[in-house]
Amino acid sequence: MPWETEYRRKLQTVDEALRVLRSGMRVYIQPGNAEPETLVEALLRRGPFVHDVEVVHMMTLGTAGYVAPEMAGHFRHNAMFIGANVRDAINDGRADYTPIYLSEIEELFESGAMPIDVALIQVSPPDSHGFCSFGVSIDTTLTAAKYAHFVIAQVNDQMPRTYGDSFIHISQISSIVESSRPLCELPPTKITALHVEIGRNVAGLIEDGAVIQTGIGGIPDAVLRFLMDRKDLGIHSELISDGVIPLIESGVITGERKNFKPRKIILGFVLGTRKLFDFVNDNPEFEFHPTAYVNDPLLIARNDNMVAINSALQIDLTGQVCSDSIGTQFYSGIGGQVDFIKGASHSKGGKPIIALPSTAKNGTVSRIVPTLDPGAGVVTSRGLIRYVVTEYGVAYLHGKTIRERAKAMIEIAHPKFREELYEYCERTKWLQHPQPNAVAVR
Repeated sequence: MPWETEYRRKLQTVDEALRVLRSGMRVYIQPGNAEPETLVEALLRRGPFVHDVEVVHMMTLGTAGYVAPEMAGHFRHNAMFIGANVRDAINDGRADYTPIYLSEIEELFESGAMPIDVALIQVSPPDSHGFCSFGVSIDTTLTAAKYAHFVIAQVNDQMPRTYGDSFIHISQISSIVESSRPLCELPPTKITALHVEIGRNVAGLIEDGAVIQTGIGGIPDAVLRFLMDRKDLGIHSELISDGVIPLIESGVITGERKNFKPRKIILGFVLGTRKLFDFVNDNPEFEFHPTAYVNDPLLIARNDNMVAINSALQIDLTGQVCSDSIGTQFYSGIGGQVDFIKGASHSKGGKPIIALPSTAKNGTVSRIVPTLDPGAGVVTSRGLIRYVVTEYGVAYLHGKTIRERAKAMIEIAHPKFREELYEYCERTKWLQHPQPNAVAVR
């Protein structure tokens, strides 16, 4: 059957397509900028007619009405990474959180440990061969679609067409819904003076020819601004934001020195604005892959001089990093932090970095603490940590004793909290120097 005929046969209204949803099913939603909002809106309309439907996804940017109190009993969300739109529901007990490395999510779909009944995806219109592109977000969606029983695709002529392992054929789609609408956008974070200071310290660790992984937010964007004088940088990152565009346009990011996938920007998805969507559209410099590939520590490590830049909510004096919760309150997720910390650690010349402000809550709370708050989860263990960066400098912890680590961490803490950190170390005797042996009397 010609793909054009198959396309017309599968074309439905959005409410017709969502009728496949039955009680007890598990629904996967494509996350980030690629969230299929037309399908999600129809999902909510279907809600009153179903019960015990599990909704699974990473961070989405829509309203997530399925976590509303009135949807209890109809939907229950399971976050693989927590976004702002579901955070309250999770901490109120109306939704669930599954802590997992980003690189291992797809294995749950493949193995049947988390079977997907319905995958809601958003793709570009088909090309002359019947292939649609996942566009700005391959992430875990290609794999979810591969193993789902029903794949409902929102075909959007505003979805960019991207290269790499980023295509699905019409024959692999169950139902097609046409919907032309702008993609969800994530505006850049405002860069503060604090971000600038941290960014300057991080950038000082990045040399010509380095391959970088970075995320979104004020600190990553500030780091990128300090790299305009570098040469031949490369990118291997689970995601990129608008901040990389000036570096590419100015010839700083070329990938010429990459020994793994040279001249290619390897990524799983973008998080940004229409400007970034237009930039990756039909741009062969970008090579999109599923997260299981991009975040594979063994593949990350194949990049010489791999610099992984990640953040934290809190870190203790021994190097234990909490980045998914504030005490017992879940905030985000494990994400790709450990994947890239491991990968960069095994890279020749690699530098795994945790960058964070020294304080929180307008300077009233230190993020560098004697011990993590009760209930705080250790995302990156003290054995994996190497570089920690704040606005006060850089601490290198790998191969260091507890005494050496505590001293280095106190030196990059905010000055007004250093004395109490020292006092804690005095009580625990972490900073106690060994006494010299007594001189033998002859």
